Amino acid sequence: MALNLADEGVNVAICVRGEEGLKKTEKELMEKGVKVIALSCDVGNAQQLDDFSDWETSINVDLLGSVRGTRKVIPWMLEAGSGNILFISSGSGLEAGSPPAYAAAKAAIISYSKTIAIQLAPNNIRVNTLAPGSVEFPGGLWEMAKTHNRPMYDWALNSIHCGRLGTPDEIGKVATFIVSPCASWVVGTCLAVDGGQRKANL
Repeated sequence: MALNLADEGVNVAICVRGEEGLKKTEKELMEKGVKVIALSCDVGNAQQLDDFSDWETSINVDLLGSVRGTRKVIPWMLEAGSGNILFISSGSGLEAGSPPAYAAAKAAIISYSKTIAIQLAPNNIRVNTLAPGSVEFPGGLWEMAKTHNRPMYDWALNSIHCGRLGTPDEIGKVATFIVSPCASWVVGTCLAVDGGQRKANL
């Protein structure tokens, strides 16, 4: 996604939990001629306890990590007089069937996004959410499942009406559109980018 934004000349700041891949991505971004801030930061640094650890991780990283980041940038956007906030949720936040902790955190992101979208729209700050489906990329869950857990991979593949898993570039291009002036009247929406994987809810 950062690479897609850089292709449009956008200066980017990226933050990941681990160092692996950070320097490589930073180099690729800098080669595109944009300003880059690349940091390793665990926004969900909470001690994991017993069987509750899945919930703590999902809430601290997926939900509270998003909230913390948002609370930091809103004052800057208010001062600038405009801005865009794009949350990354998941199709799991739209439809039941995923692990409860993960699904609950992703659904909470969608609700949080819609709520602050209403609050910030009068300040010329747009807030939206993407809900990607199953995306395959090197080193990712679905690439590993393709080799080591074929039934799981086939289950995901068969659930997608387009007949294939998505790519990071496809998600990145939609993200670039949402934060661009082309989507200037798109506020408080959650856009599923999933090849028809999830059932449509009216």
